[in-house]
Amino acid sequence: MKVLVTGAAGFIGMHTTLALLARGDAVVGIDNLNDYYDPKLKRDRLAEIARQAPSAPFRFLPLDIADADSLSGLMASEPFDAVVHLAAQAGVRYSLTHPQTYVQSNLVGFVNMLEACRHHQIKHLVYASSSSVYGGNVKMPFAETDPVDHPVSLYAATKKSNELMAHSYSHLFGLPTTGLRFFTVYGPWGRPDMAPMLFASAILAGKPITVFNHGQMQRDFTFIDDIVAGVLATLDRPPTAQADFDRQQPSSSASWAPYRIFNIGNSEPVALLQFIETLEQALGQPAIKDLQPMAAGDVVATYADTQSLTTWTGIHPETSLAEGIAKFVDWYRTYFTT
Repeated sequence: MKVLVTGAAGFIGMHTTLALLARGDAVVGIDNLNDYYDPKLKRDRLAEIARQAPSAPFRFLPLDIADADSLSGLMASEPFDAVVHLAAQAGVRYSLTHPQTYVQSNLVGFVNMLEACRHHQIKHLVYASSSSVYGGNVKMPFAETDPVDHPVSLYAATKKSNELMAHSYSHLFGLPTTGLRFFTVYGPWGRPDMAPMLFASAILAGKPITVFNHGQMQRDFTFIDDIVAGVLATLDRPPTAQADFDRQQPSSSASWAPYRIFNIGNSEPVALLQFIETLEQALGQPAIKDLQPMAAGDVVATYADTQSLTTWTGIHPETSLAEGIAKFVDWYRTYFTT
């Protein structure tokens, strides 16, 4: 296939691009390389793609999805079979202070992508949603059929909005769309605003790490390779209309339109303090813990029910935390000491 990957200089975008190239697909990657975190890491990810796949059919373009004309122009200039849409403004806490950034990227940018796919005969749009859409839900594990009407951050609200907008385009224009709710992704080349990078940096520097809710939290940590396996497996199976869809008791994860939603998580929630202990062991240094109350917009626990993903694709994420953290630490030491 020829695939457009948005957010190609991002954490998941880089790994997805490499996996697509490794199996023989052609990829055009776009990213606006913004300064939400140091753009050097984004440029280094692009350099890593070039290093690992020097002769692969890959081209990168600096492009902002909020620029509708540029996005439409790109898709008019060359045919794509599918789009993996990973570009978005990420981060729960940042949305408390920079809401307009989320509106431009996650709402305006997403509509621009839907319009471009609609007008340029894209056969399948796979896009990143988030476990954050489960918001204030307390039923565990989180299933795609659960109601997600109570977001606790603007970031979560924009991701749920993406799912709703995608459904409307699947219904109105027959655009096959698949939304993927990612659960706490970690691994080599990760985002520096997330716990593994923040904690590793502080531990090695002998500085305190901020531990919210006094450590009484759980996360369904999911290794990057498992996330990418799920992205590719769902990309290869575009949804079709569900003939037996029950409108009397509608499921939010499927439709009479070509539309599906899947969780991608490890299905094994880990206590935050256990995660810190595993990281300490891999780094060979103890953490100094600064215990703090719950942060605004955060949730106590996440836990993915992935049965739908396994049934649809045969994929079941299973990288253990110890294995994943070891690979992350190996990369971290190499990247930051060379």
